Amino acid sequence: MSAVCLSSVARAYDGARALDDVSLTAPNGHVLALLGPSGSGKSTILRLIAGLEPVDSGEIHFGDALVSSRSHTMPAEARRVGFVFQDYALFPHLNAAANVAFGLDKRQRAERELEALRWLDRVGLKHRAHSFPHELSGGEQQRVALARALAPRPHALLLDEPFSGLDPVLRAELREITLGTLAETRTTTLFVTHDAEEALLVADRLAILKGGRLLQEAGPRDAYDHPNSHDVAAALGPVNVFKASVENGAVHTPFGAVRAEHLGGAASARAVVRAEALLLRPGTQARLLDVRPSGAHDLARIEAQGVIWRALIPPRSALADTVDVEIHPSGAFAFSA
Repeated sequence: MSAVCLSSVARAYDGARALDDVSLTAPNGHVLALLGPSGSGKSTILRLIAGLEPVDSGEIHFGDALVSSRSHTMPAEARRVGFVFQDYALFPHLNAAANVAFGLDKRQRAERELEALRWLDRVGLKHRAHSFPHELSGGEQQRVALARALAPRPHALLLDEPFSGLDPVLRAELREITLGTLAETRTTTLFVTHDAEEALLVADRLAILKGGRLLQEAGPRDAYDHPNSHDVAAALGPVNVFKASVENGAVHTPFGAVRAEHLGGAASARAVVRAEALLLRPGTQARLLDVRPSGAHDLARIEAQGVIWRALIPPRSALADTVDVEIHPSGAFAFSA
């Protein structure tokens, strides 16, 4: 396996930049999650790494090997990159074993068949070796696609929202199977998703993109606890935002102060507070508008001075119509406006 490194990569379509000076690294044997909304450049990065398109500028390296630059594009078939698409792209006329064996064409037939069965066994589908794609569930097709991509032992594996069409329970199950297989094989992986929770769960490193630009690359915990912008904080979970002047090194919101000493002499700032950083207790500071179940938490809406914020609180909290609000500093950030 090899680390995959992008250095100042740009790519445009019809004059519009899909990627703008992006530099990031998928470490050798680890998972780099690419998080961002549609149009942020995630899938473009995968296509450039796979060699399906050239870069307009910048370079892509696999380890020490240059695979893409403005003057050089290594052919896709020479890159040894595995690719799992959203729709899995299995060959409908081949059974599961033949699909997995397809990328092992340089081996003898008996060896190909044996290796395909080994990989199907690894993903728990050896018993479905002779089934065709239309006979497999969506989750089974995903596992066949993963085995097919990993069987040739690629330099890197590219996963383009591989679980997006699955129900939540199956999605979680297959995510665990996939992560276990990737850890066992120590495969360098780029994992594209627009789901923040999924990105935080799968990533050893996390790259957050918007509008073709890289906003931040960091470990998932570091990115969550130390976002470098409002956009990064919002990409990783629900936040409340309040614009105000900076007074005595803080932004004073209707629900409490957010420290802003690091902004120096900035006249105004944007306070960004994670929903789970709002701690509610009986009091009179704010009105409790409503409370609704939200998975492991309840989602409460509170109002003060005409401003409405959302808070994720412990379920079934006993609260009256008015509450006092404390902002936990670990989930509160101030950025220059």
